[in-house]
Amino acid sequence: MNPFSYTLAADPQAAIRGAALAGARYLGGGTNLVDLMREGVEQADALVDVTALSADIRLGADGSLSLGAAAKNTAVAVDPTVRRHAPLLSRAILAGASAQIRNMATVGGNLLQRTRCTYFYDQAARCNKRTPGAGCDAREGFNRMHAILGASPACVATHPSDMCVALAALDAVVHCQGPQGARAIPLVEFHRLPGQAPQQDTVLTAGELITAVTVPALAEGMRSSYRKVRDRASYAFALVSVAAAVQLDEAGRIADLRLAWGGVAHKPWRASKAEAALRGQRPDAAAIAHALDLELAQAQPLRDNAFKIDLVRRTTTAVLAELAGAAP
Repeated sequence: MNPFSYTLAADPQAAIRGAALAGARYLGGGTNLVDLMREGVEQADALVDVTALSADIRLGADGSLSLGAAAKNTAVAVDPTVRRHAPLLSRAILAGASAQIRNMATVGGNLLQRTRCTYFYDQAARCNKRTPGAGCDAREGFNRMHAILGASPACVATHPSDMCVALAALDAVVHCQGPQGARAIPLVEFHRLPGQAPQQDTVLTAGELITAVTVPALAEGMRSSYRKVRDRASYAFALVSVAAAVQLDEAGRIADLRLAWGGVAHKPWRASKAEAALRGQRPDAAAIAHALDLELAQAQPLRDNAFKIDLVRRTTTAVLAELAGAAP
């Protein structure tokens, strides 16, 4: 057993001071970090508990939502304000994990959870994310769950979060504080693609602390949905997931579109090429197929996961057709 110290931080400044200790890690609900420490995949010499920080869920005058980083996933999902103003987010959270885990997990921790790639957890396997420079056994191993977009020779792992896929589609912003001060990071820029440094999941610097996430209001009349395709009905990570929001103009053309995918990349994948191709178009089968061709042209499937290309295509088509055809 590896010994470590424990501190409960009363405010962000105390948390940042505590994180300056060598080997320190922030601890939210612990649903991922504690598991990794128990498995010996990660180690920490000091844990700084940040669950006493803001868990507020507030609606701003401009219609935007503010979620405290310590807010529990269940609290966000069932909050009436969230369900009214960002139903896509509520649906995505409820699609993830078990009720017991959602009751413990926090907003900040959800953003920072690590891949569930089996080779990352298996210390007998080569994994560049766990041990930089070791190699990646997933590339030639059992890679059915792995990335088809944005991967690199160093890593083909996928990001496991459902909530983050919804936040990517909603243009959410992550607010952080650290030794160098405060900054706001768009969610779509918060997580990194693997490149040659897959051990770096996010753009956070040493000691930076997530304090809140803001979610801008969707335009009036914009409809949204989240659909997750998985091997079993509960407590399974996505093979493919789709978060989408659609606004039609009076002529039935797509005035605005938000589209993000989960289960296909090292980070929540914002399908910006497909969005651009569909804006101003009628949401018919031909237009959707053309837009998805553009987005998926860069897909590089592995031996076991080429099915994901067709799966994300069919799932996205179904979600967009449902949103575009829904009555007001």
